[in-house]
Amino acid sequence: MNGRQQQIHNLIKAFLTERLNAKLEKLPEDDPKRAALIAQFEPAAWLKDAAHRSGQIQVVTHSLKPLHPDAKGTSLFREPTSLEALEEVGSHVLGDDFEIDVVGNAAALDVYKFLKIEYDGRTLLSLALEQDADLAAALDDNLDLAHAWMQAFAGLAQPRLPLRSHTHAKQIYWLVGPDPHDDTGYHLLAPLYPTSLVHRVYQTLQDDRFSEDAKAARAARKAQQWHERPVHEYPNLAVQKLGGTKPQNISQLNSERRGDNVLLASLPPVWQSLTIKPLLAVESLFNVFGWRREVKTLMRQLCQFLESDPANNLRTRQRRDALVDALIDELIQFSAELRTLEPGWSTDPECALPPTQRAWLDPDADAEQQQHDDITDRLADDFSRWLNNRLRQPLPLGDPEYLYWRKLAGEQLRQYAWEVGHDA
Repeated sequence: MNGRQQQIHNLIKAFLTERLNAKLEKLPEDDPKRAALIAQFEPAAWLKDAAHRSGQIQVVTHSLKPLHPDAKGTSLFREPTSLEALEEVGSHVLGDDFEIDVVGNAAALDVYKFLKIEYDGRTLLSLALEQDADLAAALDDNLDLAHAWMQAFAGLAQPRLPLRSHTHAKQIYWLVGPDPHDDTGYHLLAPLYPTSLVHRVYQTLQDDRFSEDAKAARAARKAQQWHERPVHEYPNLAVQKLGGTKPQNISQLNSERRGDNVLLASLPPVWQSLTIKPLLAVESLFNVFGWRREVKTLMRQLCQFLESDPANNLRTRQRRDALVDALIDELIQFSAELRTLEPGWSTDPECALPPTQRAWLDPDADAEQQQHDDITDRLADDFSRWLNNRLRQPLPLGDPEYLYWRKLAGEQLRQYAWEVGHDA
């Protein structure tokens, strides 16, 4: 054997030795079963048996069993990078980093654990799929036999033929023709469960909810302190149990989750009517805007972050910009709410807003002012001056910061002005 072949062979030997020792520990030294067990874990004997049993399981990314435990049909293995990239969330977003699931006879899962052994960043399964010559040499001196075993192992990633659905599977008639009354203008789809994507969602939620970093971030939020990790909340979660007391009968990944499959809330929004009042007897919209709950929260977060003297790097700039962008979003939301009022409200004698802000908030404000002034730039000036004034007490801010806030605000306000039809 060359060096690479020997290293792969050593990994296989170590795997079998570890499993053998775990079983021998349960037997007395004089138990006659020990000899048979040792013979069973000789590489040639175990590999022959594993190749035979590999037909009882299948590696998949999309499985049928979660749809119904008695469904007997086709599950598929599709690398996410081979799927069409869509705007919607799907298995394609996983890229190269994804968990493979295993379905079939749970008693043969040790075969998959064997094929998950990694050499130089590659699993034995991926080497078997490529019919790697060094893997063959590491399996057995008889290369014909070794190639036959590799072919059997590679079969784990192949769909079981013929492709078929089942009466317990879900099926959808999908219109592909122009006439919905034409029965021949439909495809019958059999959707599968995206098990690799589901597992990633589960891992993400577990990390966001129970990891030490997530707990520290929530504690910091409670203490009104800055933390580098954002807090993610998932209200109204539901947990679907698959497999009952035997989740391994559904799949390997389902077993690792103890049968838990998390469902995000899919509910219509609860409408909360806002009491929107004209801005009367105030000299600037920012006198009211600054007291909004979301604005106060964002200002507190921005101030705490800047006061912490973060490192001057890309991550810091991204975090700062994200908070300022959120404030601008709130300004746009505030503007949109006021623009739902009856047009002409700014002509009330009690309205003390400057002309630019009137033109921005009231569609029936001074039309001449609205045509000739660059409203968005003036409002961006007002926003930047307000933000600098709010931050200047604890922080030494000046013209450079003012100009940067104005640039960020101008870009977003111009986009909003274009969408709602402002002449800006």
